[in-house]
Amino acid sequence: MFLDSDLLMSVLRALTPILLAALGGALCERAGVFNIGLEGLMLMGCFTAVTTSWFTGSPWLGVLAAAASSAAYSLILAVGAVTLRGDAVVLGVAMNLLAAGLTSFLLRTVFGVQGTFDDPSLAGLPLVGGFSPLTYLAWAAVVVTAVLLSRHVWGLRLRGVGEAPDAAATLGVSPARHKYAAVLLSGVLCGLAGAQLALGNVTLFSENMTAGRGWIAVVAVMLGRAMPLGVLLAALLFGIAEAVGFRLQGLGLPQQATDAAPYVVTLGALFLTTARRRGRTPRTTGSTRSTRSTDPSGVAT
Repeated sequence: MFLDSDLLMSVLRALTPILLAALGGALCERAGVFNIGLEGLMLMGCFTAVTTSWFTGSPWLGVLAAAASSAAYSLILAVGAVTLRGDAVVLGVAMNLLAAGLTSFLLRTVFGVQGTFDDPSLAGLPLVGGFSPLTYLAWAAVVVTAVLLSRHVWGLRLRGVGEAPDAAATLGVSPARHKYAAVLLSGVLCGLAGAQLALGNVTLFSENMTAGRGWIAVVAVMLGRAMPLGVLLAALLFGIAEAVGFRLQGLGLPQQATDAAPYVVTLGALFLTTARRRGRTPRTTGSTRSTRSTDPSGVAT
């Protein structure tokens, strides 16, 4: 059967890194910082997780190091966009390019290999019920983020900072502090996403192994309108596309076609969402109905 438990497990494994990164992007979006550096943050998490796990023999230290390194790397965006008021889009693109080049350089420097580091002694994350603990953490993070943004004082202030920073400042809320916190939390979640990808889904590191998942997470934030439930549904859509692509590859479909499946779904979802929003936009007609009245003599009043 095409739909079975193995496919479901593949969907959930593919979903986890995208969901974690997208939740981080949603927090930044709610704080008024458009973070498109999710790809670079995930890639830094991948490399740090594998490096730390290989040197220490502990995958959990790898996870912690991945979260810490990505949080530290996210300071580039925080300082540049919040403190120095630079363009967040330009900074995010630069972070993605820097992460790709830096991890490739470190792969050659630290491990002396090119392309892929795959060692039998590399410790991966243990599985609980067929999934790594980070998979369950991702689902819990959806609930925590939803409650945080809708019920908790800090989350409500974060939304206020993103929607009306000047008004929030007049009430004694520091916009800069909340934006820094959102960007750093985004870094932590992207680091966990990278650790899941490198130590949970597989147990290796290869150059540019995120393969656009960070960009898909950005699209998930846009489609979900930075709301946790919406982000979950969007990320689930892309997880299904990736898992089905792998299944079709096993049935003989060319690898190039299956690799493109998540991105085709991304473009289709963006197109449909944009068309739907435009359809809801009120249209003005060429003629307007006069609100003036006339008296019996025909003089407008």
